[in-house]
Amino acid sequence: MAAAMSAYVGTADLSVTDFAALCQQRCTTADYPHSSDVQANVLIYEASTLSEALDSDPRPLMSELHRAFRHGPGVLVVRQAFTDGALIDRHSRVFERILEEEAKTGAGADHFAKPGANGRIWNSLQKAALLAPESFIEYYSNPLLGLIAEAWLGPCYQVTAQVNVVRPGAAAQQPHRDYHLGFQTVDVLEHYPLDVQVMSQYLTLQGAVAHTDMPIESGPTLLLPFSQQYDLGFLAWRDPAFIDYFHEHAVQLPLAKGDLLFFNPALFHAAGTNRTEHLHRMANLLQISSAFGKTMETIDYDRMMLALYPGLLKGLEQNELGERSLEAVIATAAQGYSFPTNLDTDPPLKGLAPTTGQQLLREALRERRPFSAFAAQVDDMRRKRRA
Repeated sequence: MAAAMSAYVGTADLSVTDFAALCQQRCTTADYPHSSDVQANVLIYEASTLSEALDSDPRPLMSELHRAFRHGPGVLVVRQAFTDGALIDRHSRVFERILEEEAKTGAGADHFAKPGANGRIWNSLQKAALLAPESFIEYYSNPLLGLIAEAWLGPCYQVTAQVNVVRPGAAAQQPHRDYHLGFQTVDVLEHYPLDVQVMSQYLTLQGAVAHTDMPIESGPTLLLPFSQQYDLGFLAWRDPAFIDYFHEHAVQLPLAKGDLLFFNPALFHAAGTNRTEHLHRMANLLQISSAFGKTMETIDYDRMMLALYPGLLKGLEQNELGERSLEAVIATAAQGYSFPTNLDTDPPLKGLAPTTGQQLLREALRERRPFSAFAAQVDDMRRKRRA
């Protein structure tokens, strides 16, 4: 597409025609020899086939899975990845205990849905490990999770997880792309070169373990196969024309308890409406990160901000620091990214991302806050981010 020739693009470069041409591709099992079926352009794999490949040479299968996520439909389902339904039920009870405890304190709010629509456990990985280590070991010992994660991300990946319970009557989400850049506003995205936007999808993999049966009426995830191939998609998912196209062409597959769903984070998707009267749809959402999304050194940015604040404030008050010079220092001395954080205690206040150190520092300097007030805010921010 012509827009890809420019490193910096905006909403004026969007083309729903180009998007539709990509989404109209068709997937067949002939292209993915380890798959057992294709339903609504979603690849279906049997857990037994994946396990057999693990026992021999897994590289041909891993290459196939990687190709499916990037150059294929971008989404796959593994049927009965957990064959022991009792194991899933035991770990579901761990989640239910966490939900009950957090309900007493008001924690566990879902920032991406109307209050009360969903039950949400942020950082279900750590909470489950601390509450029920035996169940955690039994659950996460499933080697298929690692097989799929490594096929996309390579080794040394890092798992995070969030439980989502969609209650009867809960409405569908707006179609979207996901973390990282799916959490940024359009004006922020336009500052990232297009190659970086495309590259970002290689930093995470989205997955889900079905903890209940999910018939269509319960609202399993709406998916738009091949949509991850549209390079400008992080800029596009809020555009009304793209939203309309999604609603006209998105597909849903029923899932059974123990099934896995994995997809490229750049795939357009949305949780569906739960139209049942009694089924509380539960999934353990896996957000798996590349090893490379980290700096070489550990830096205490909070201490740096506190050390530099008096000098920055003085420089502003005496007109010794221009705006560009100030921004250069802020970019070097404070974190400009909201994550990782503790979403129980540090929820987004505007948009989808919590306040960053750079935003806090910039605001304090603009308002000429005294050092003591700024120090208190830095301490509060540190406390909120702690797991």
